[in-house]
Amino acid sequence: MDKRKRYETLLAKINQYNSGQKGITRIAYSNEEQACTHALMRMCKDARMSVKLDNAGNLIARRDGKNNTLPPVVIGSHIDSVYDGGKYDGVVGVAAGLEIINRLNDRGITTEHPIELISFACEESARFGVATLGSKAMAGRIDKGKYRTLKDRDGITIEKAFSLCALDFDSINEAHREKENFKAFFEMHIEQGPVLETEQKKIGIVTGIAAPARFIVTISGKASHSGTTPMDMRQDALLGAAEIALELEKAAKKEADFGTVATVGVLAVHPGAMNVIPGEVEMKIDIRSSSLESRHRVLDRLHETLATVQKERQLGIDCKEISLEEPVLLSEEICGELAKICEEKQLPYRLMQSGAGHDAMNMTGFGPVGLVFIPSVDGLSHHPNEHTDFDDIMLGIDVLEEAVLCYAKVSSSSLEVGGQL
Repeated sequence: MDKRKRYETLLAKINQYNSGQKGITRIAYSNEEQACTHALMRMCKDARMSVKLDNAGNLIARRDGKNNTLPPVVIGSHIDSVYDGGKYDGVVGVAAGLEIINRLNDRGITTEHPIELISFACEESARFGVATLGSKAMAGRIDKGKYRTLKDRDGITIEKAFSLCALDFDSINEAHREKENFKAFFEMHIEQGPVLETEQKKIGIVTGIAAPARFIVTISGKASHSGTTPMDMRQDALLGAAEIALELEKAAKKEADFGTVATVGVLAVHPGAMNVIPGEVEMKIDIRSSSLESRHRVLDRLHETLATVQKERQLGIDCKEISLEEPVLLSEEICGELAKICEEKQLPYRLMQSGAGHDAMNMTGFGPVGLVFIPSVDGLSHHPNEHTDFDDIMLGIDVLEEAVLCYAKVSSSSLEVGGQL
């Protein structure tokens, strides 16, 4: 089958699992995401891979190597989405890994090292406010006490969501691949920004990943009648939240030279009636930077503002930390190998940082990690109109395939029976 047509068909098969009216909605541990995971398991079996689900819901598919005692070369990304997201975020990388396996099968190539394809669970923070949950669990970075009671917008906790998928949250730490090593880990992902398209580059080679700090801030005021409560006697939780959001914006703008950003992505107002002064507001805040010092300055300003607003507006404020991660530097060796491949293929590329988090950032404890970006049209992502040209996707897969073979090493015996590089 034509490679491009096979890949397009695979991507369409994955994206048929969708509950959204606009774009793709396939949130973590939902019926759609679970059905998609099991469909992907069947596809991997068809490609002659062994498959299993770990205790975090990560799908791990393995293609044997000539020497299965050697550490695997791993390709990974995710298939869960945000609400009303796009068709390419995460899915492109998972499908790329399976396409590479199919190419090796087509050519009769055996590698010295085994190759794994991982579809990580709950990469997106859209449902529970915590990102890269599956890869964190694999890396042994789960704080069950912190995560257990986190709820989605329907009030369902992570623990409950696990049980609805026949998973046990209490066993999530068993997903930790303790004392294992990877020969290398690779992820291919859409850029989710405008840089590659603007600079007319086909490949982004990621040198480092910015780290998010995430918080849930609950502001408690006093709900009262909007018509009978004088302005100077109000305890308006929403106005307190608005002041916090604006100060957060100012603090992040001061750190623009470091690429630091801050976002209030959720603002839940209660009781939510036009004629009632808001008595409680829940804010979900995301602050990220590749500079810890810069991010610390924004965090300091956030906490100063919380204290000021609490005092001056006579509000109750509770700030709960969800995650506080550190920026990650990726393998210089793999970056160099990827650059060499691009140069040999005469593909324009650039070295770049990632402002978005990815599962790759949690894999650095297992071995060298490489992250490949391909262009996003208009820089759109987490949006129904998200798009990446298939020509660019196929170029990315070509680069990724060469890198995987470089580390997995083609067995001489497979060349003797007709496999070709």
